[in-house]
Amino acid sequence: MAGHKVDRKDAMVIGGASVGTVFEWYDFYLYGSLATYITRHFFSGVNETTGYIFALLAFAAGFAVRPFGALIFGRLGDLWGRKNTFLVTMLLMGVSTFAVGLLPSYASVGVIAPIALVSLRLIQGLALGGEYGGAATYVAEHAPPGRRGFYTSWIQTTATVGLFLSLIVIMVTRNQLGTQDFAEWGWRLPFLLSGVLLGVSLWIRLRLNESPVFQRLVKEGKTSKKPLTEAFANKKNLKLVILALAGLTAGQAVVWYTGQFYALFFLEKILKVDGALTNQLVACGLAIGTPFIILFGWLSDKIGRKPIILGGCLLAALTYFPLFHALTAAANPSLAAASQRAPITVIADPAGCAFQFDPVGKAAFNSSCDIAKSYLARAGLPYRNESAAPGTLARVSVGDTALPSFDGHALDKAELAARRTAWEAEAAAALAAAGYPTSSDSATVNKPAVIAILAVLMIYVAMVYGPIAAMLVEMFPAAIRYTSMSLPYHIGNGWFGGFLPTTAFAMVAASGDIFYGLWYPVIVAGLTFVIGLFFIRETRNANIDA
Repeated sequence: MAGHKVDRKDAMVIGGASVGTVFEWYDFYLYGSLATYITRHFFSGVNETTGYIFALLAFAAGFAVRPFGALIFGRLGDLWGRKNTFLVTMLLMGVSTFAVGLLPSYASVGVIAPIALVSLRLIQGLALGGEYGGAATYVAEHAPPGRRGFYTSWIQTTATVGLFLSLIVIMVTRNQLGTQDFAEWGWRLPFLLSGVLLGVSLWIRLRLNESPVFQRLVKEGKTSKKPLTEAFANKKNLKLVILALAGLTAGQAVVWYTGQFYALFFLEKILKVDGALTNQLVACGLAIGTPFIILFGWLSDKIGRKPIILGGCLLAALTYFPLFHALTAAANPSLAAASQRAPITVIADPAGCAFQFDPVGKAAFNSSCDIAKSYLARAGLPYRNESAAPGTLARVSVGDTALPSFDGHALDKAELAARRTAWEAEAAAALAAAGYPTSSDSATVNKPAVIAILAVLMIYVAMVYGPIAAMLVEMFPAAIRYTSMSLPYHIGNGWFGGFLPTTAFAMVAASGDIFYGLWYPVIVAGLTFVIGLFFIRETRNANIDA
């Protein structure tokens, strides 16, 4: 089998499983790429920082339920078969995504709009929780020995290709409609396009046959009658599930979401790079990095899965901080230079400072500290905190310039608004004098450098993601494989990875340090490296028929 070539039948298996998964990831990532527009249309009843965090939380909500989707559809996949189950998941995903394009905005129906949006996100998350395990298991069970890493790496490219496709559709739509029309209503069109993609994907998948391994299990009467019990009540298998999560998928997930999603959020939301340019730069990085997923999948058949996955986690943990510092200097050189030349410091009594998060849109943020920090948070400017004596009026230091804030608690609404406007104008003037830009100037963006950094982040993604499907399939017995591999994958990617943009952005908003959110993926990737190194065994030569 070592010389086995990919024939038409194999290509149909890989292509059929992959095309549906591309479509599902396209659906899922549209939301993440359009988070800024989602904030404006569905969370306009709260302040800007809170609205963006809410938009990311709604994005993360789909990830929160993915492990439950893994349990529901993993069980069905071990009972019904791989093919039938991922047909159902794709249908659910497609319909719920199409419906997002039809939802009324907050301005039209109030709080019903975000509730409906989150409901659809939950359906998407449940469906995606069942999709991946089925597609990966299906392809791996068709692959000849010694080629599982290569075959399943094509499935691994689908997430990146789906994101790439979503970015291309967004860019084309935005360019055709113009920025204003796209912001008002054109952002809905990429969601509505999913109806066409759903039809094509269903047609392709209906032509596939069931996995030969599952067919053999049915013929021999060896299919599991209680997949959940056998997968998680059995101590030996449960130990493998826990190790797969802690020693593989948690680190893989944070590296994946940092390289593909947090980098996008960082460029657009924190560095204030134009949205269209951000998408173009990320798309270029994805185009360069995606073939490495296939390369590392193939290489894992030669040297093993474990050294490649753990190597990616270690590189990410060691280099994220310098890479994102370099990304800042390349994407917004004026901001980087001003931060070095005239750093911003908020000097305030910590007791008077609140976290800039307003879940119900009622918080006033009227203390002198909150007035200063809310302005800096909205402007996306980096700052550090310095404690002042209790009761001291907060002030903002911009290099050698000190700008006292004011306490708005005793002011009526009109006077507070007038004072805030005047203070913010004064702060804007001081920041402008120190060289702080209101946004990144597209003409000064070092595009080759940004693309190179994004490509490096994508190569890390390829290292951890290319071999992961094959390794998870090889860790578990055939009768309960769909259930067993789906849960650690989706806890890792749904919880550790899916909540990364929300958690990291909230950490930045709370600390004022635009790099502070990187501690989240650095710590998780580092822990995965240590656990995986000592407790995970190599699997590339495992027999997956048993």
